[in-house]
Amino acid sequence: MIHADRLLDRFLRYVQIDTTAGEPGGEYPSSPGQWTLGKLLVEELHALGIRDATQDEFGLVLATVPGTVTHPAPVVAFNAHLDTSPETTGKNVRPQVLRNYPGGDIVLPQDTSQVIRVANNPELNDLVGQTLITTDGTTLLGSDDKSGVAVIMELAATLVERPEIPHGPVRILFTCDEEIGHGVDHVDLNKVDATVCYTLDGAGANDIDVETFSADLATVCVRGVNIHPSIARGRMVNAVRAASEFVARLPRATLSPETTSERQGFIHPMAVSGGVAETTVSLILRDFDTSALTTQAELLRSIARQVELDFPQLAIEVAITPQYRNLGDGLKREPRAVDYAVEAHQRLGRQANLTIVRGGTDGSHFTAKGLPTPNLSTGEHNPHSPLEFTCLEEMVAATEVLVELVQVWATK
Repeated sequence: MIHADRLLDRFLRYVQIDTTAGEPGGEYPSSPGQWTLGKLLVEELHALGIRDATQDEFGLVLATVPGTVTHPAPVVAFNAHLDTSPETTGKNVRPQVLRNYPGGDIVLPQDTSQVIRVANNPELNDLVGQTLITTDGTTLLGSDDKSGVAVIMELAATLVERPEIPHGPVRILFTCDEEIGHGVDHVDLNKVDATVCYTLDGAGANDIDVETFSADLATVCVRGVNIHPSIARGRMVNAVRAASEFVARLPRATLSPETTSERQGFIHPMAVSGGVAETTVSLILRDFDTSALTTQAELLRSIARQVELDFPQLAIEVAITPQYRNLGDGLKREPRAVDYAVEAHQRLGRQANLTIVRGGTDGSHFTAKGLPTPNLSTGEHNPHSPLEFTCLEEMVAATEVLVELVQVWATK
């Protein structure tokens, strides 16, 4: 039922448009390629006959596939993001299509030091005989989240071509700058006007992400006393040294990304900037238990007080900024969001896996704002890396799930 070759063609076109997210805080979206891809998607939606497809002043794309049932049915939304991670370049992506993958390690052609190894990617053993897409080893692929974009577009095409499929209104939402934490900044949920939403931004196949970390940003400002080093004796208070001491006193054997897994949270120092007079340390706080973030923040303040005692005249300020909250907290208020996704898999004879994400999704933000939004698989593997790859059959499977899912919502 799903046109696999067309889906592949869509994906290959989309990944060759450079939508690497830029620096936050400037223009929105942060890179011109997001405008370019969004405009292309609107044109393709118009070509399908979806006349209300628009790209707004923030680059967001919103469209509706009209329902085919005569009774009132909930509006179901699907979301993917247009940008790709700035951690690896998305410029000049040259995708490689490996049909009938024979198994074994995959050496990428333009940088043979980049090897997708079975030892590090055991899921490759389950993908023998399938169609894999990689890069040439010099860029990321952009499967995160252009796999999701392609799957949603193929869903739209399928529903338009097959009006006999019973479904209510299907809302399509493509957002920008998700990779730099600003994917929902300009989304008006009143315009989306949906009962439920699903982000298409997940790994492998048949996963339903039902929990994410809760997350805060900690900004630690260390203020010292600067004076020329030639006359600094007894007078200088070096903020760089104090900030280094602050970081050194963070837990290392526990509560760090390097030492935790599964449901364990962490404190992650990710940037240090400044000089002798003032140095800033940026840290992210993560835990599935939202209340644990308060404990983590108190630990930072306790360390700050200890360092202040060791550096007279030093002042340290710890500021906490909420980022997102555990997806699972909001989904409890609308259990159909997950239950119906599980049923869609069951109708296809598949076992859905309810999974947790050691990170966040735009769905975390949507859910916190009142729109329940689990995350679904789209065949992504090794995101943000030159070793990124996707599987066409997993993308087809994701599209099949969406086709069933809209029917479940329309017929319950």
